[in-house]
Amino acid sequence: QVQLVESGGGLVQAGGSLRLSCAASGNIFSINAMGWYRQAPGKQRELVASITGGSGGSTNYADSVKGRFTLSRDNTKNTVYLQMNGLKPEDTAVYYCNARLRLGLSSVEYVYWGQGTQVTVSS
Repeated sequence: QVQLVESGGGLVQAGGSLRLSCAASGNIFSINAMGWYRQAPGKQRELVASITGGSGGSTNYADSVKGRFTLSRDNTKNTVYLQMNGLKPEDTAVYYCNARLRLGLSSVEYVYWGQGTQVTVSS
């Protein structure tokens, strides 16, 4: 079984910072990509940032967070970190970790989600 364990959400004032962590554990053969999505009340879930696996690790950010959020990874721990600076009230949402994994030699990709962590930014 695979688990994604998230941490780091909370309440912060506008302009503040938070760091989210997501650790993947279990019978993982390789990681194709990991990242974070968010869902605000009444809105669809949207990509915040993602990073590919392997030695390269290219990142992709939503336009709304570019220049403020930084996604990094620790391959030895199967963990990604989302450093969020310059937070705005519109960043308020439940943030979900996402992982696209291979569980064996097959190229089949499995998608996993974390349980979600609340980020609230007060004005």
